[in-house]
Amino acid sequence: MPRNIYDEDHEAFRSSAREFVERTLAPRAEEMIRDHVIARDIWEEAGKQGFFGLCIPEEYGGAGIEDYRFNAIFAEEISKFTAAVASCFGIHSDVTAPYIVSLGTEEQKQKYLPDVAAGKKILAIGMTEPSGGSDLANLKSTAVKADDGSGDWILNGSKTFITNGHQCDIAVVAARTNPSKGAKGISLFIVEAGTEGFSKGNKLDKVGQVESDTSELFFDNVRLPADALLGPEDMGFIAMMKHLPQERIGNAIANIANAKQILAETIQYSKDRKAFGQSIGSFQHNTFKIAEMVTKVEVTEAYIDDCVAAHAEGKLSAVDAAKAKWWAAQVQCDVLDECVQLHGGYGFMNEYRVARAWRDARVHKIWAGSNEIMKMIIGRDLGL
Repeated sequence: MPRNIYDEDHEAFRSSAREFVERTLAPRAEEMIRDHVIARDIWEEAGKQGFFGLCIPEEYGGAGIEDYRFNAIFAEEISKFTAAVASCFGIHSDVTAPYIVSLGTEEQKQKYLPDVAAGKKILAIGMTEPSGGSDLANLKSTAVKADDGSGDWILNGSKTFITNGHQCDIAVVAARTNPSKGAKGISLFIVEAGTEGFSKGNKLDKVGQVESDTSELFFDNVRLPADALLGPEDMGFIAMMKHLPQERIGNAIANIANAKQILAETIQYSKDRKAFGQSIGSFQHNTFKIAEMVTKVEVTEAYIDDCVAAHAEGKLSAVDAAKAKWWAAQVQCDVLDECVQLHGGYGFMNEYRVARAWRDARVHKIWAGSNEIMKMIIGRDLGL
């Protein structure tokens, strides 16, 4: 079935994104895996090509494009290459930057957004904590007003599993500013690397997505000026709930694009690989498996395309984003597991893309809100 949500301008942009992958990312794949990081010059090249400034207004160095379909195309093309780079780039430009665009003061936008768009300053977002996981309403990090009347804030606490955490220049951090108000007492702050008391842990030793630098962030009596507050005081949780659907649909887009690409490579492998005098794909069991996977991926892609179109019009609900996120993550893991099986022993070798993709995908059922949390959101909407 044809995909009907993209026009000629979108496809021209897709060609640019694909060229960036082939020219800049692909030749550096082994380097990124070896070093467990995306080199700074790669970030800056992506910035030069305009990929990080899609949602950023032109006056702050971006493209000022309000059509989310361009974001979706970039996520798809990067995800076909590797889920890890897609995660890092997505957190930077598709998840964290919109907070500054929508909540930032004029001074904050002028100060941070040009370098964000250019890839010169890397963003991270500090939500998840060691004790809380997906329970954002009960985070323990605190920010209190300094008692000297300066209006400054004193930030204490820690965050974990932070994508881009090790090399981030700017972190948007959620902290409790009014303990008596529960979820309604959380605020967001912009914290710059190098601020006294702000430190980063070592890169976490993850099972997959080793190209992405993921670390803990620590805040020990970090003194922040009053203008580090991002958005209204005590409105951080509401802001996070408003922005999380975009993070979740972004995850869904990336997940299914990655699964579709690896499946295409597996189908070709199944045609080329011979056993018992015939291609392994021609065995009825394998043919049925491949037919099931192709159908599942295409049906999922159709639903996600509808969600992308809805989001581009500002109509995507948190519930539909939750459906897309958990389902795409599940489909991705199921499909890649079958792809590994079709590769046989080679599917368990790190030199094969299918092995790395399978390993990288598992976290997608956990982050951006676990699949179980997504099902709770859906269930509550049904009155259960």
